[in-house]
Order: sequence, then structure tokens, then C-alpha cells
Amino acid sequence: MFTASLGIFLLGLIVAAAGGFFGAAVGGNFAFALTGFCVLFAWGVVVTPVGSTIGLDPAIAFNYIAFGPFVGPHIAFAGGAAAAAFAAHKGYIPSGKDATSPLAGLGRPSVLLVGAAFGVLGYLLQIGLSQIPWFGAHTDSVALTVLISALIARLAFGNSAAGKASITNPERFRKDKKAKGGFMGKWDTTDEYKWLPYQETPAQFTAIGIFFGLAAAGVALMLAINFPEMAGSAATFAFGISAIIILFLIIGWDMPVQHHVTIVAGLAAVLFFPIFAGEAEKGFAFYSEITEMTNSLWYSAIGALLVGAVFGWIGALLGEVFQRIWYARGTTHVDPPASSIWLNTTIIWVVASALGFAGGFVL
Repeated sequence: MFTASLGIFLLGLIVAAAGGFFGAAVGGNFAFALTGFCVLFAWGVVVTPVGSTIGLDPAIAFNYIAFGPFVGPHIAFAGGAAAAAFAAHKGYIPSGKDATSPLAGLGRPSVLLVGAAFGVLGYLLQIGLSQIPWFGAHTDSVALTVLISALIARLAFGNSAAGKASITNPERFRKDKKAKGGFMGKWDTTDEYKWLPYQETPAQFTAIGIFFGLAAAGVALMLAINFPEMAGSAATFAFGISAIIILFLIIGWDMPVQHHVTIVAGLAAVLFFPIFAGEAEKGFAFYSEITEMTNSLWYSAIGALLVGAVFGWIGALLGEVFQRIWYARGTTHVDPPASSIWLNTTIIWVVASALGFAGGFVL
């Protein structure tokens, strides 16, 4: 929506500075949890009589309030993570990976202004990525922006053991080439650098990927079937719940981090339902043509549900792989879920498009 005119583009640009400042002030992870609440608010406005009564455009609810310059992860969360990297670089906080602590408490406006600058960067990056032919409409440009922003912050403010900024710190890779445990074992990290030790083994992240994937795929399908005009956004509902769960992680409970599972599983289910039903060429318009869920359509939905679980597992696997590449081997926060989401989303779209699904994200 921010490319519709120069005026709305500039408005979004100005507000993005405030969004990044906000994310730094309250803490990146707290801002992300608020994203979850805003996603559920957007759904509540769109699918209830309140939305139709006040006439709120779904694009405003989702693209501005939930995923835009207010609390969009590429702006508020990314701004908070970058500000934390800067604060650690200056010696104001112990760790550049602390994407949780509200940085307003430091009493240093310079830290919050770094968040504002990265909010603007995130806004511009996401718009630029979304304009890339085919790719922009067939990836998660918000997640990819979070990753790119974090890598820029690491290069600017991170430090390796040698005292130089680097994307990954070679000194943190295992030197034992005969490490047991297969592929994942050779990428293992010490306790000091682990991300979430209770969901890092293949058995742990497989269970989370499959079952959270099934749950998200199911709710996304039912939303798409019953609110066909919102089929393209159906995957965001479970994602919103997953984001809110981060709030409980912050306050001390060992909660599963799985938004990189739920959003891709929901997307996969919504894309593959028309494919299994033999209506792939209709794209999201397929949902508007459903007048009755026949038995054969329910079987197609079950097939799509299972595909969602498969991609949920892939999302969980990629999250753990990327945490061992980015997060564990650096002094700043590079988000494993965002790294997983953009790549897995692109894979899903490539496969679905190859099978005839027509269309892409509408931004």
C-alpha cells in the first residue's frame, strides 16, 4: 500500500522512524509480541461486524497496523535488535544479543535513534524487496528484511574474538571434524552460545514443526474457506498467536518459539488446497467459488493439512540450522525464525507455482 502514491510513501517513511524508535525503547521482543496482538486485532476488525460497520480497509489493519510502520517486525523488532547491538558495542549493556530489554531505561537517546534509523532502513528495504519481479510477490519480504537488517547491524556493531566485525565468527565453529550426531551434530554449539536448548535436537524440533504446523494449517484453511476474501492472509492468524507466545518466553517460561513454523504451514495449506482440488489455476480466487464443502474437498483439505505439517517441519529444521549459522556464532541478534521464514516461504511458492498455482502475495 505504501507504493500507491508519493504521499503515502512519505507518511510511512516518517512513521517508520517512530516505529524503530518504539521498538528500541520497549525492546525488540516486546515489540514483536505486540505485533501478535495487532495481528489478532486486524483479524477481529476484518471478520466481525465491527469492521464492516466502521468500514476499515483490511489493507490498513494488516499492512499498516500489524505489518507496517507501527509494529511491523522489519521496523519495530529490527529497530530494537539493531539498537541493542549498538548499545552493547558502546558498552551500555552486556550483550548485543539482548533483543528483549527495553532500552529506554538506559537514558541514552542515541541508542533509541539507532532504532529509528533501522526502522527507516527496514521500511525502505521491505518495499524494495517487494518490488523485485516474481520474487517480491513470492517470498516473505518482511522476514527477509529482518534478516538483512540484522546482518547490517552485526557488520556495523558486532565483534569477533579478533576484535573485527564479521557475519559469522569462525572461532565459534566446532574444530572437531569427527563430531558425532550427523549433520546437526557437526554444527553443534556450546552451552554458552545455544539459542533454545529444549528444541534443538532433531526429535525436539521435528515434533514442534509437525504438530504446530498441523494446528496452523488447520486454522488457516478454515479461515480461508469461511472468509475467502482473506485467503491470502489466512496464515497470519496462527502467526499472531505464536508472536504473543514470545511474551510468555520473555517473562521466564520455556515456551516453544514456533512462528517460523506456523506462518509457513498455514501458507502451504492455503496454497495446496486448490492444487489438491484440481483448481490450482484459480489461485486464491478458488476460495471465493466454494459454495459447499463436499467430501472430496474435505479430502483435498486433509492433503493440504499434511503438506502444511511437512513445511512446518522444514521451517523448524531451518530455524535450528540458521541459529547455528547466525545466532550462535556472533555477538548480535540475527533472528533464526526470520531466516527460516523467508527461505521456506520462497520454497513453498516455487513448488506451488510449479504445480500450477496462479498468483502471489498482494502487498
